[in-house]
Amino acid sequence: MMLRQSSNNLYRSLLPLAVGTFVLGTDGFVLSGLLPLIAADLHISVSTAGQLTTMFAWTYAIASPLIAAATGSWDRRRLLGGGAALFVLGMIGQAAAESFGVMAAARVVAAIGAAAFQANAFAVAGVVADDAHRGRALSIVTAGITLSSVAGVPIGIFAERWIGWRGVLWGIAVGGAVAAALVLLLPRVTLPSTGLRDRIGVLTRPAVLRVLIVTTTQITAVYTTIVYLPVVVATSVPQSMLAWLLLAMGVGQVIGNAQAGRAVDRYGPQRTLTVGLLGALAGLALLGVAVHAAWAVFVVLAVTGLFGAAILVPQQHRLFGIAHDAPTVALGLNGSAIYLGAGIGSVVGATVLDSSGSQWLPWTSALIACLALALALRKARPAVRTPVPA
Repeated sequence: MMLRQSSNNLYRSLLPLAVGTFVLGTDGFVLSGLLPLIAADLHISVSTAGQLTTMFAWTYAIASPLIAAATGSWDRRRLLGGGAALFVLGMIGQAAAESFGVMAAARVVAAIGAAAFQANAFAVAGVVADDAHRGRALSIVTAGITLSSVAGVPIGIFAERWIGWRGVLWGIAVGGAVAAALVLLLPRVTLPSTGLRDRIGVLTRPAVLRVLIVTTTQITAVYTTIVYLPVVVATSVPQSMLAWLLLAMGVGQVIGNAQAGRAVDRYGPQRTLTVGLLGALAGLALLGVAVHAAWAVFVVLAVTGLFGAAILVPQQHRLFGIAHDAPTVALGLNGSAIYLGAGIGSVVGATVLDSSGSQWLPWTSALIACLALALALRKARPAVRTPVPA
């Protein structure tokens, strides 16, 4: 059955989902900080190691809507628990990998598990909340991801000094097991019953595609630089300060996500999205100027995180309104768009890094962010009516 909970019970019931998204998010952020160490241990280049992010992203992008379309009437707890368990299996494989091929295969397994968990976590959050609290409910689950941006990279950088990068990945596997156990605390939730044809039809709705294109483009802009941030700021920020730099960005993301939930409920998703895109664009452009001063990099990344985190919740809210009959598929597609953008961004970043140098990464990101803003502001063309002869 579907549930509608009071605001007092809503936040408590969504905490297990936030824990799960925290663990999944920590994996992504930790990997960014560990890329040089993984590259050295597996005897590959940093740009090649960065393609682990690409593999995860594209696997997620393909798996998420397929899983959502095939499991429309299932109990969400089954999917959440199974996804978390598969993610744990993939993390164990990565922690034990002795070659790039084995680690890449395990990364694919973890991505499939993450796809099953994350889209359903957001769908459950949207279903159990009423319209007046949906933005805040989505922001609670998203908070797991933004909190992981605060803790993930610093945890990875500090922990590897004592337990190594493999120990960090073993720790994430343990966190995934905890998330799987917490799923048992959730109430039984099923989503509105729709036919397979209707669920697949979400893929072709123009309004849905417009939202997804904006998401993909904006995430591409961010990941073009963020995946290779240690190289971008190497001239001004020493390795020992990198964790604090990423912590500043993460704090901005936590604040931005919390404010986005309230702003969506009060001002609507379109206004919130526009402000977030403008702020993120400004931050990425300023980073190109700020890279030579450590204090300026700290400030700019905090601002970029603040506005960048205000984009996800309004996009999810828009999809709930557009595809209320198949929210898991729509949110799964948005997750696909996020990871697709991350994959494209890592490829674009590697190409720019190898061909032109790290100084061009922020400017490339800013240019792509301009495109995302233009796409978000573009209005759908009204249908043209054919005159009826008198």
